[in-house]
Amino acid sequence: MTESSRDAVFGPVEPAAVRARLAAERADTAAQIAALGRDFDVIVEANALVAVDDEHDPEGSSTAFERAHVAALLAQAHDHLAALDRAEERLARGVYGRCEACGDPIPAERLEVRPAASTCVRCAAGRSR
Repeated sequence: MTESSRDAVFGPVEPAAVRARLAAERADTAAQIAALGRDFDVIVEANALVAVDDEHDPEGSSTAFERAHVAALLAQAHDHLAALDRAEERLARGVYGRCEACGDPIPAERLEVRPAASTCVRCAAGRSR
């Protein structure tokens, strides 16, 4: 990556600052995974003490919903951790900040809010349709 192309991608942001931001995001996500894991374990333990028949238990459906909700949040957090890993790989390859779909620079504002972003807003909007 040439100096001018790096500036187009990073602007005033330096790779060291990006690494620090990714590391902070990774620490936050790891803490979230640990907390959600504890929550999930508590729900499963509490369920073990009551009737297993969710269908006929008046609170069974809410317990099942809570368990599914925490499991979904846990899966999202693991996905985010994987996205952070991919962002670190892109940084190491010198392509961090470039849209994987169209190759255009990802605006610094988007990367500030979503440091693991791999696409520009336009391509991300097209992908979600």
